[in-house]
Amino acid sequence: MRNYYTEQDGYLATIQKALIAIRGFDLQLSHGVGMREEQIERLKREIETADAILVGAGAGLSASAGLTYSGERFERYFFDFAKKYNIKDIYSGGFYPFPDEETLWAWWARHIYYNRYIDAPKPVYPKLLKLLDGKDYFVITTNVDHQFQCAGFDKKRLFYTQGDYGLFQVADGSVPETYDNEEWTMKAMDAQGFIKDDAGVFQVPDSKAIKMCIPTELIPKSPDGRNVTMNLRSDDTFVEDAGWHKAASAYSDFIRRHENLHVLYLEFGVGSNTPMIVKYPFWHMTDANKKAVYACLNYGEAYCPKQIEKKAICLDGDVGEIIDAMM
Repeated sequence: MRNYYTEQDGYLATIQKALIAIRGFDLQLSHGVGMREEQIERLKREIETADAILVGAGAGLSASAGLTYSGERFERYFFDFAKKYNIKDIYSGGFYPFPDEETLWAWWARHIYYNRYIDAPKPVYPKLLKLLDGKDYFVITTNVDHQFQCAGFDKKRLFYTQGDYGLFQVADGSVPETYDNEEWTMKAMDAQGFIKDDAGVFQVPDSKAIKMCIPTELIPKSPDGRNVTMNLRSDDTFVEDAGWHKAASAYSDFIRRHENLHVLYLEFGVGSNTPMIVKYPFWHMTDANKKAVYACLNYGEAYCPKQIEKKAICLDGDVGEIIDAMM
């Protein structure tokens, strides 16, 4: 397997520099306000005038687009798993110790399909693309749901750091390749008894007569017959394939080319689980560049260090509603 720590020093260096710099920050936090008109207008001006826009996206962006992991969506598509195994939401179900492979992969077929192969219920991503129309942008995201590409974002301007629901990898990480799982997912959904509606989207039949397992012969394998798992970063077996490395290089190159220009670091829905990937580097790069501006749009978690508050726009609210207000 390729070694991320030696081959992708540009991406790694961005994180390392940020972690070192953050130690010297005054981490008294300046918290954002609601959707005040003057802040909305200021952000609109920054988007219009910036030389480049680096977008950082977390789970809050997809949640705003309706790709929620609990509540109505979970109860509609996973009601049987919830009842039998007392699973509370889609996220925790991904870690459940199911009794056999047939049940495990039935769960994952649904997990993948409803978070990867359907459009988000709300058009937040297409609206964001329209907002960035004509701008020199790049996106780094911890989301694994492919919604940027589904909305029409240029694949060459995207870096999915944590993987992709649409890819399998060899379970032990020993093969530096990933495998597209769309065809398998459709077969596994069909095998459980889901039916397609007029729009071609799998739905639970009115009778709710669906299975919680797939046939043994449908358990996914690599092309050479090895066991596979999801290409999602959870430990050191995560496969960073050729596409991952290419995107990491493009991200580092984008930062290098715009280092001293008027850059808007535009952060959407990034929480506190992995701040070293997006949030900390954005803070550091804003502080290091006198022309840079940092914008944090988040529901309940819009803040920045006091050190950069004069160069920051923090808007506390639903990301989709803020985008609507700007448009």
